[in-house]
Amino acid sequence: MGAVEPSAWMSAAARRWLENAGATAEDAPGRGFNALPLSGMRVSLAERGRALCSLRVPPHLTDVEGNWHAGAIVAAADDVCAAAIMSVEGIIKVSIHYDISYFTTAKLHDEVEMDGRVVEQKVRMTAVAVEIRKKESGELVAIGRQWMMASRPKVVAAHSKI
Repeated sequence: MGAVEPSAWMSAAARRWLENAGATAEDAPGRGFNALPLSGMRVSLAERGRALCSLRVPPHLTDVEGNWHAGAIVAAADDVCAAAIMSVEGIIKVSIHYDISYFTTAKLHDEVEMDGRVVEQKVRMTAVAVEIRKKESGELVAIGRQWMMASRPKVVAAHSKI
């Protein structure tokens, strides 16, 4: 049996992480923050540098007017971006800069697609972008851009000088 290519196991790990992130808080103690905005999310694709997911906006993530709550959008987008990075680096990074622009609202029961992609890598930092669109019409809901950083440097084996 041959070794599994690093990008294959990292992509698989990113998919599992996203799928598990959508588990209810009762099913995954300590993961309640991730579970709420991702409950009901489906992972369509997890490949090197990309995570594509869809979500039907549930009632608990809407405001009094039936709009998908801005905070829930940010939290879901952050997790999709983290998974895109995980598919490349095999680790979850923390956000150090986040910028999101909203274009239109998504309503209760609208199905949205979140497409997160790694844009650039610089030492411990990674730039990632996510587009959120209504699945039926393709209408842009939001675009997020962020820099994420490893909380600890990767451990690299020391090379002998002998």
